[in-house]
Amino acid sequence: MDTVTPMNVIVDNITEMNSHFADVAAGELFAPLLVLIGTILVVFTLGVFGALTLGAIGSLFSSSSS
Repeated sequence: MDTVTPMNVIVDNITEMNSHFADVAAGELFAPLLVLIGTILVVFTLGVFGALTLGAIGSLFSSSSS
């Protein structure tokens, strides 16, 4: 039962962080644009490194010896 309280605190902090983040993202002139560009950069980076990781795992199991 000791893990219930920290999990509640974590969930409460995440929900509070989302409301603060939404306020900032919908704020001034360039804030939505900066959030969009940041999101695109993060998704692109995760996609590239995900593809590289899958390629590395695939090369471990391939039988070609070059």
